Amino acid sequence: MKRKAHAFFAAALSSTVSMTAHAQDAPDVTKLASFLRWGGLFFSLIAIFGAAIVLRVIARLSDRLGTRFANHRPTIQKYESVARFSTYIVTLAICLTLSVKLDSATLTVIGGTIAFAVGFAMRDLVAAFIAGITIMFDRPFQVGDRVEFAGQYGDIIKIGLRSVRMNTLDHNVITIPNNKVLTDVTSSSNWGALEMQTPFDFYVGVDQDAELAAELIREACLTSPYVFLERPVPVVAKQVILNDYVAMHLKARPYVFDCKYESAFATDVHLRVAKAFRAHGIRPPAALARSVEADVHHYGPPARETKYSD
Repeated sequence: MKRKAHAFFAAALSSTVSMTAHAQDAPDVTKLASFLRWGGLFFSLIAIFGAAIVLRVIARLSDRLGTRFANHRPTIQKYESVARFSTYIVTLAICLTLSVKLDSATLTVIGGTIAFAVGFAMRDLVAAFIAGITIMFDRPFQVGDRVEFAGQYGDIIKIGLRSVRMNTLDHNVITIPNNKVLTDVTSSSNWGALEMQTPFDFYVGVDQDAELAAELIREACLTSPYVFLERPVPVVAKQVILNDYVAMHLKARPYVFDCKYESAFATDVHLRVAKAFRAHGIRPPAALARSVEADVHHYGPPARETKYSD
């Protein structure tokens, strides 16, 4: 009985090992080769070569038409993109028709491969779509808000299901995927309101009249035609080290009445402050021991002493 048990165990072990060895064998290449039409591969290469020539002709024709009709260059470039994409699709279809035997098994394999590739490629699109729905309900910002995101700063002009479009202050339209908006930090300056706080930084010497400088800055903000007068204009002072110089940092926080005039407001206030500083003799940060030449240039030569002889 023991001998029979050992023999049965050895037979079972050998069968298991043989099945594992067969499972680890390389796939049958002949089955893969049976799907191909070897005679059509040569014609597929000819089709690819012809497609390359067509693409080169399309590029040269687009360049010539864009140079000749400069006003319609964006439209010509759009049609060029459509023509190139159509050439790719037609060439791929021709190569598959010539090189692959399109029976039911082949169509099943190709369909599964295409479905897997499309699903893998659309994972970011699906994530952006879900993020777009979340943005619609969560509303971290609205259309028209001035937003800072990933080093870019501008106005939100469109919130779609796939992406958000921002128009920067340099008039560059930036497309941001919705899933990026949810994972990164976004700063909205006005959040649905027209008025927006626009902080301004000014630096004066520590030996200057900081209180007078703060009043001049506040006056420049309040007299600007772009200021929103319903909000206060605080000016915060702080002593800092600026380029190895001890300085007074004066930060004003006024509101502009419309966020689209932010740049005009900043320009107007800075020009007014510079003019007021010159008129009142308030100078920028410098070494505490100012040179005699700088004092003479700013205040003029010292008065001469008059000596009276006895």
